[in-house]
Amino acid sequence: MARALIGGLLRHGWPAQRIRVADPDPTARDYLRAHFPGIGVFDDNPEAVRGAAAWVLAVKPQQMTEVASSLAPIARASSPLVISIAGGIRADDLAAWLGPTVPVVRSMPNRPALIGAGITALFARADVDPSQRERAAAIMGAVGEHVWVEDEALMDPVTAVSGSGPAYVFLLVEMLESAARAEGLDPPTARRLAVETVFGSARLARESGDDPAVLREQVTSRGGTTAAALEVLERSGIRDTFVRAIHAATERSRHLAAEFRK
Repeated sequence: MARALIGGLLRHGWPAQRIRVADPDPTARDYLRAHFPGIGVFDDNPEAVRGAAAWVLAVKPQQMTEVASSLAPIARASSPLVISIAGGIRADDLAAWLGPTVPVVRSMPNRPALIGAGITALFARADVDPSQRERAAAIMGAVGEHVWVEDEALMDPVTAVSGSGPAYVFLLVEMLESAARAEGLDPPTARRLAVETVFGSARLARESGDDPAVLREQVTSRGGTTAAALEVLERSGIRDTFVRAIHAATERSRHLAAEFRK
């Protein structure tokens, strides 16, 4: 995700010299230098953030306590805007580790950010001012759309819907392709039909502005092929299954957050 964000910022016109990144892995540092010429690459977190007005902490949740502790003296002295991409880490916990006066924005991007087509949910603590919110949105907007969530508890269902959501869509593509092959279509054709159908349908849902239920009804003729397929899906209880699946993911997000807090 850090690489996707660096690439997105550069594509959006951010000067390379304004971007500084730290990574303990020498192979990763070599990759960053080769693929993003001109950015600052460091093996030391404090050196990378020194003098920066905004930090993006793109680390694994299990590493956040250690990373935040190492940066706390600088954070307390300079109060930079801190944007966290670590899933499950509460904003108040991160502020407690960095310093109580440090403005913290928690973010949840998703996998399509890798191609600049993601959506990121953002939550800001009360001490984050409007200009800092705009700055956070501009940074994360480099990899796609964004929405603000005003209640941090809702970041758990956000994680279940959009953070995990691409996996559900990939499963749909996988199932469409498999079913097409079962009906006799060759694998390349089945793959192309499945992928392009999902892509085009998502684009239509985005650009038309119509409710998804309306779009579904427009495709469904009484007594037709679509109606026959939808009848099977509805009888299978797919709607209830999906509700239960999202709830399971939401609960798991809450449990992981509690574990990271410990």
